[in-house]
Amino acid sequence: MSRIAEAFKKHKAFIPFITVGDPDLETTKKLVQAASDNGADLIELGIPFSDPTAEGPVIMEADNRALAAGTTTDQVFALTKELRETISVPFVYMTYANVVFSYGTERFMARAAEAGVDGLILPDVPYEEREDFKPACEKYGLDLISMIAPTSEDRIAMIAKEAAGFIYVVSSLGVTGVRSQITTDIGAMVRLVKANTDVPCAVGFGISTPEQAARMAAVSDGAIVGSAIMKIIAKYGRDSVPEVSAYVRKMADAAHRAD
Repeated sequence: MSRIAEAFKKHKAFIPFITVGDPDLETTKKLVQAASDNGADLIELGIPFSDPTAEGPVIMEADNRALAAGTTTDQVFALTKELRETISVPFVYMTYANVVFSYGTERFMARAAEAGVDGLILPDVPYEEREDFKPACEKYGLDLISMIAPTSEDRIAMIAKEAAGFIYVVSSLGVTGVRSQITTDIGAMVRLVKANTDVPCAVGFGISTPEQAARMAAVSDGAIVGSAIMKIIAKYGRDSVPEVSAYVRKMADAAHRAD
């Protein structure tokens, strides 16, 4: 069984997202370790990119800070490999097609696998263009994570049948960011996924409170949180580790209790 499949076995999964290099690589290392120690079941690592089209201002600013600090894709690979020595939960990279293309698709996948990464999310690659990346992912044992959105509708079944690792269910239209309410009928989207695959699905975009995490985890297999964590890091910078630790613990407990 893959590490990603294992992450969803015990209970509903809590999946935090952290932009690598914000505010610096040393702090990222501590933050990822803290997330693992405080109940994260799978960790999304954001490889910074100058034009992250799916991201709202919080993660866009995190990417800018990471890039301004000089963070490179090679440094992300090196840090991931270091983290893998002490962390057993799955890692998934979240980045953009251009990052992979410019690095060299085959070379990127080989380095990601060598670093101990389990999957890859490319939010700007539609289902119809995944063949540009899927063969290289499969060659190196990486799951290319599919995303489904409220607008996917009649494509959900088709996307679900081809899915690997887990399915990222986008809760709301628009870009990432904290939302006071999530009004999409997530349950209906998840039921359609479940009718077509056994691959677990986790909900992301807009989750920031334990109540939202519990509610989204209750109708799916897990909750993904990014912007709310990056807001804490933006506020506290190098002193954000205790704050993020406490937040991840609270959110993970809420997701794990959901049924």
